[in-house]
Amino acid sequence: MPQDAGRNPAAPGLLALVAAANLSSSQHETAPLFDCQSCGACCSYSAEWPRFSTEDDAQLDRIPEKYVAADLSGMRCDGVRCSALSGEVGKSTACGIYELRPDVCRACMPGDAECLMARRAVGLPV
Repeated sequence: MPQDAGRNPAAPGLLALVAAANLSSSQHETAPLFDCQSCGACCSYSAEWPRFSTEDDAQLDRIPEKYVAADLSGMRCDGVRCSALSGEVGKSTACGIYELRPDVCRACMPGDAECLMARRAVGLPV
């Protein structure tokens, strides 16, 4: 991953484009290309998903309290949608704490198994 990918809000979308460009032509025809900022499915399909697990205390202390679940186990959700997500899922979305997001959010990559599962759950094409 590029060194500044965690600091650049466009990085997930750009990474998907770079990955697609690196595929052979036969793989490219079948590989999905997703832009996180026009999706948001991974942040809006399960209140159980955005859980803290590998973050250290310093990482967790940087996340604004209003976005943390009352039991401190993960991100606060409004229904199944992470409270840090803004915009309309499937059209235009953004993370309100992108630079501070937990490790579980950083691990989800465009087109990976978790991405596809979330897209199916919210009714977006895979």
